[in-house]
Amino acid sequence: MASLPGSRLPQERIFSLGDLPLRSGACLPQARLSYRVVGELNADRSNLVLLPTSYGAWPEDLLWCIGPILDPRRWCVVVVSQFGNGRSSSPSDGSLPLPSDGGGWPVDHSDNLRAQIRLLEEVFGVERPALIYGWSMGAQQAYHWAVLEPERPRRLCCLCGTARTTPHNRLFLLSLRQALTADPAWDGSRFRSEPLEGLRRFALIYASWAASQPFYRRGGHRKPGHASVESYVEQAWLPLYRRHDPHNLLAMLDVWLANDVSRALADWPGATAAAGSPRPAAAADQPEDQDRPLAEALGRIRARTCVIAGRHDLYFPPDDLAWEAARIPGARMTVLESDLGHRAGNPRDAPTEQAAIRAAVDALCAP
Repeated sequence: MASLPGSRLPQERIFSLGDLPLRSGACLPQARLSYRVVGELNADRSNLVLLPTSYGAWPEDLLWCIGPILDPRRWCVVVVSQFGNGRSSSPSDGSLPLPSDGGGWPVDHSDNLRAQIRLLEEVFGVERPALIYGWSMGAQQAYHWAVLEPERPRRLCCLCGTARTTPHNRLFLLSLRQALTADPAWDGSRFRSEPLEGLRRFALIYASWAASQPFYRRGGHRKPGHASVESYVEQAWLPLYRRHDPHNLLAMLDVWLANDVSRALADWPGATAAAGSPRPAAAADQPEDQDRPLAEALGRIRARTCVIAGRHDLYFPPDDLAWEAARIPGARMTVLESDLGHRAGNPRDAPTEQAAIRAAVDALCAP
C-alpha cells in the first residue's frame, strides 16, 4: 500500500477567485481557496479526487488518508479548504467578517461548490472529477456537488455526514455557538480577546459528542495517557480549537447550520427538481411534506455513490444516513462497527476502520 512520506508533504497552494458573489446576495471580496495536491493527473484527466475539508480541519490534517485510503499512485488527490476554516477566505482575514448584528456568516456549501468547480476547471482542466470523498462537513460538500451538478462527479463517497442538517444535529451546533459566545470576550459581534473559557466549554461539548459512550466505557480516552476525561479534553481537544481564530469557528458552525442541499437546489441556476423521475416513498418516521424536497433532491444524484456511517456516531446516526442513502439511485451503504463514534469516518490511528473504508472505496471505484 502506498504511503505519503513526511518529508514529501505537499506545499499549500492558493487559487484566487476574485470577487465571488454568494448565494446569500453578499460578496466575498478577493476570494481564495487554499489546497494541496498529492499524486499526478493522468493524460486524460480522469483520476482527480476532490477531498473537501471537515469542520476545523486544514488540508494537512487530512493528508493521512492518502495511502491508507486513497492510493497516490492511482489518484491525483486535491485536498481543498472550505471557506471559513482560516486557510481559504475566512472572517479572520477581514474579507467578510461576521455580521455586526450577531447573525450567521453569509456563506453556504453552494458557495464552496462554485469555488471548487472553478478550481478544478481553471487549474486542472477537469470538469468531471473521478471521486468526491468527504467526511462530516466534507460529506455535506460532496452531496452539494452531486445534487446541484449531477453530471459532474463520477463517484461519491460520503462518510458520516448528511445532505441536510437534522434538528438533533442543529441542537448540538447551537450549544457550541452558545458556549463560545457566552465568554465575556464576546461583545455581541466579535471577540475582543481569546475566549479561553468559551473554548474550554466548546471542547467539552465536542468531546462528549465526537466519541461514543462505548469508547469512554472501555477507557479509550485513557490510552493517550490521560488520567481523566477532564485531562483528556484539556490536553487532546482544547488545543484543536485554540489554534483557530474563534470567529472562524463560528463561521464554520454557521455554514454547517445552513446545510440543506434541497434549499440550495431551489436557487441553483438551471436546476430543476427531479422532474420525470419517480418520487421516493417517504420514510415512516419522517414527515412527508417536510422531507419530500430532500428526497427529490437526492433523487437527482447520478454519481455512483457509497454512504458510510459509524455505528455509534452521535452527530449523524446510521438511521439518518440510511434514510438519505435510500433516496439516492443505486447507492450502497456501509456501517462501520466501531466505537470511535463520529471519528470512525476519520480513523487516523485506527487500522481496522481504515481497512473497512479502503474496501468500500475500492469497491466503489472498481470497473
